[in-house]
Amino acid sequence: MFKYLIRKAGIPVLIFGLLSATVFADDTDTLSARQQAIIPIAANTASGDIAALNTALADGLDAGLTVNEIKEIFIHAYAYVGFPRALNGINAFNRVVDNRKSDGINDKLGKSATPVPENFDRNAFGHEVRNGLVGRDISNRTTGYAAFVPTIDVFLVEHLFADIFYRDVLSTADRELVTISMLAALTGTDAQLTGHMNISMRVGYSAKQLLAFTQVLANNVDVAAASRAFNILTTISDIDASEQPTKVTVDSGKSTITGSADKFSGKAIVSSTFKAPASSHYRGGIVSFEKGVKTAWHTHPNGQTLIVISGKGYVQQKGEEKLLMEEGSVVTIPPDTLHWHGATDDSAMAHVAISTPEAGSTVSWQGFD
Repeated sequence: MFKYLIRKAGIPVLIFGLLSATVFADDTDTLSARQQAIIPIAANTASGDIAALNTALADGLDAGLTVNEIKEIFIHAYAYVGFPRALNGINAFNRVVDNRKSDGINDKLGKSATPVPENFDRNAFGHEVRNGLVGRDISNRTTGYAAFVPTIDVFLVEHLFADIFYRDVLSTADRELVTISMLAALTGTDAQLTGHMNISMRVGYSAKQLLAFTQVLANNVDVAAASRAFNILTTISDIDASEQPTKVTVDSGKSTITGSADKFSGKAIVSSTFKAPASSHYRGGIVSFEKGVKTAWHTHPNGQTLIVISGKGYVQQKGEEKLLMEEGSVVTIPPDTLHWHGATDDSAMAHVAISTPEAGSTVSWQGFD
């Protein structure tokens, strides 16, 4: 397959392995710990959830990914989700590595990419790689985006499928896993996700491994992303809809925590916490205040909704009069608005609190002054 490229461009022998079984996924029904670790790193980079990405990065290093392999995920990511997401991920990773060094953890750097030869024919190499991935020759298309904006196809061929895919820090199978993880984390990319899940099967991932991929998404990233990937998987494989990794669930609500003294003026219990299936959507819980207890001043990046379910309380915006809340009251707090809320002196109060995260965070606490 690559004889022409070897002859034309002087590409070293390693290219014979680029689309060979030596870099394909293992022919099993499971994903290795290393492969599972790639998924949330790529997906959270795409979604921009830095808090979740920080956890995924540390877990990935613990699972055996090298520093250079994770750097390569970000290099690959920028071609699919842009420089802003990739650079945010790189900055987060830099902090994670520095923090681990401070804790005495010396992570393995890993190998660097093989240098591109001086006479590297990017156009020939890129076409050969892309044709091999999709399983047919699409080098001279006369319809679709490539005909409408041919320059973008040149960039895809010569940069993505040549400059980036030539880099052997990640295998082709690794790169497809990164790609489908990112596409699943996005909305409006079902056509691309379908194409790349088909390519993932071409480079050796079994249908059962892709089912395991959707389970990792459900457990560690986002239920909505898992559902998108699973629905596509059922259309391109023999996976049955009954094997869906996500189900309707009922939480008992028994888990409770006591609010900390720097956030609440007295005893307040947070219980029945919940979050949306999509990680970037709403989060919340029930907060129960004893008489006279209130929160510290705080803000929410995307605002907050309070629904009072028992008792009476107050809410106050900085610089404004406090407002009475009673059972059944619905309180709307605008984004980045400094405020507090709590129970009246003569009544306990409980409310449901709902907010939407920004970069993984839903609240910024400011103290009681």
